[in-house]
Amino acid sequence: MTLKKRFPFRLGTTSYILPADLLPNVEYLAPLVEDVELVLFEVDDGPSNLPDAAEQAELARLAARFDLTYTVHLPLDLRLAGDGSDGHVSMVKARRVIEHTRALNPFAYVLHLDGREARDGAIDTAVWERQAVRALQIVTGWVGDAARLCVENLDHYPPAFWDGVLTQAGGISRCVDVGHLWLEGHDPLPFLRSHLGRARVIHLHGVAERDHSSLDHAPPQALKAVLLYLIEQQYRGVVTIEVFSDEDLTTSLAAIQGALGME
Repeated sequence: MTLKKRFPFRLGTTSYILPADLLPNVEYLAPLVEDVELVLFEVDDGPSNLPDAAEQAELARLAARFDLTYTVHLPLDLRLAGDGSDGHVSMVKARRVIEHTRALNPFAYVLHLDGREARDGAIDTAVWERQAVRALQIVTGWVGDAARLCVENLDHYPPAFWDGVLTQAGGISRCVDVGHLWLEGHDPLPFLRSHLGRARVIHLHGVAERDHSSLDHAPPQALKAVLLYLIEQQYRGVVTIEVFSDEDLTTSLAAIQGALGME
């Protein structure tokens, strides 16, 4: 089932729909979606799926052939090292992911900020915000375009937790994760109304015994309300169905069709 070219936004999903490597997933997904979120990892002294030059060339070829874009999810929650440098492992791995995907001209780099110490009161919020802004400035230098960096709202944090950082950080974009808002019992529409203009990417997933479940676990009226709002606003960013199996993708696409009464 494909819903390509049916919406003002680019509908996408993750690069881990099949239990296979990166390229087989993208080859499978390219006819079905308009964007693939590349889920990349690199284990110290262990496996890595960072694309080499040949894989990057093939990913670029598939993008050109199928009018496909890529979003890239950075692997670890970003924070500076204790000395205020970019030596923390989260920054080191982020830089390597960016280096291995720059040739793909990603539509966006989605990232989490590590705000646990500020959330839990271990450090002053203003201190953490300054550190987070500095981390974003460093990563912007690697990417070359602040707007392509998208800070995602996370579960176990208040929805407004990131506002101070994003106000200070200027041109950084947002990734609005609707599934995380549903998980925490929040209505996503007020959040979307406030932040859609800065949202380059939106994540959708259902909540069952876990989040990142099929959208057939989202109440149809709630899913319909989000989709209709995005359509009415002529949202031009990427909407990622953030699930990790073929069954969850297939049933999610069916849930979207059903919610909107599409043929």
